[in-house]
Amino acid sequence: MESQTDLKLEVAGLTDVGCKRSNNEDHYGYDLATQLFVVCDGMGGMAAGEVASSSAVSALLRSFSDNAASSATIEERLYQAIESANQQVRALAEANEELQGMGTTLVAACLDGRKIVVGNVGDSRAYFLRDGGCVQITLDHSYLAEQVRNGVMTADDAGASPLQSLITRAIGTADTVEPDLFSAALEPGDIVLLTTDGLTRYADAEAIARLVLPQEDLQQTCQTLIDTAKEQGAVDNVTCVLLRFSEENSAV
Repeated sequence: MESQTDLKLEVAGLTDVGCKRSNNEDHYGYDLATQLFVVCDGMGGMAAGEVASSSAVSALLRSFSDNAASSATIEERLYQAIESANQQVRALAEANEELQGMGTTLVAACLDGRKIVVGNVGDSRAYFLRDGGCVQITLDHSYLAEQVRNGVMTADDAGASPLQSLITRAIGTADTVEPDLFSAALEPGDIVLLTTDGLTRYADAEAIARLVLPQEDLQQTCQTLIDTAKEQGAVDNVTCVLLRFSEENSAV
C-alpha cells in the first residue's frame, strides 16, 4: 500500500471595528463542509453597510452549498454563488428605501482537493503566502488601482490620494456583477489571507509576510494583523480570515 498525502486545513477569522468607526460594516463567514470562506466590507448609510455585507455572506454560503451536488465546476459554483449574493443584496436595497444604494465588496476562496479558487468584487483582497514570500492574488476593483494599472498614477501617488474608498465594482449596486476568478495549486505550508482594506492600507505584502509567517497560532495571527492596523490609527473596520495547509498522511 502506498501513502497518499492529503492537505490538512486550519482556519481562523477575526473582525474589529477599528479606531474611528462606531459600527462594523465588515462581515466574514465560512462553511467547513463545503470549504468556502468569505470576507465582505459593506458600504451605505446608517446600518445599510452591515446589512449588505452580512446578507452577501449568507447568500454566498447558501448558494454554494445548495449547488454542492450539481455537475458544475467549482469555478462555476463560486461564480453562481457570487451572482446570488449580488441578487440578494440588490433585492433588499430595492425593497427598503433606507437601504437604497448599499453594497459590499466580496472576496471568497473555495477548495477542490489541492486546488484553491478565489473570487473577488471590489477592493477586499486575497494574499498567497509560500516559501517566505507573499503575493496579492486579487486585483482591486477601485479607481486608484485602475489608475495605477493604466499607468496614469504611481503607487505612491495612489497611496496619498483621498480617494481610497472609491471602488468601481461592488455586490448589490447593479443588477449584474462581474467577479474575477483566480485558481492555484496548493502545497503543504501554504497560507491564504482574505482581508478588507482596513488592513491593507496599513500593511503591504511584505509586511503581511513578516507578521504572518513566524506565528504558529492562527487566531493570534489574525489578532496581530488587526493590532498592526490599530496601532496606525485603523480609520476603517479590519477583518482577516487565514487558511493554512499542512500535510496529513492517509493510507490508501
